[in-house]
Amino acid sequence: MWKLVVGFAVFAALALFILMKSGGNIDMGGEKHDVTAAHEPAASAAVDAAASAASAALPAVAASQ
Repeated sequence: MWKLVVGFAVFAALALFILMKSGGNIDMGGEKHDVTAAHEPAASAAVDAAASAASAALPAVAASQ
């Protein structure tokens, strides 16, 4: 059993060494979240669309009274 663990560790170290030396883009820092993205969430876009539709319908309701 210990041979499997040692073999895995050696294989993983060799794989990382080869990938880093070959110029691969290796980032061991984990998942990244870009908070400076230019897009806005879909929920706020839907709220803006509903608000603009409601404000457009409001003068029509006021004129009919």
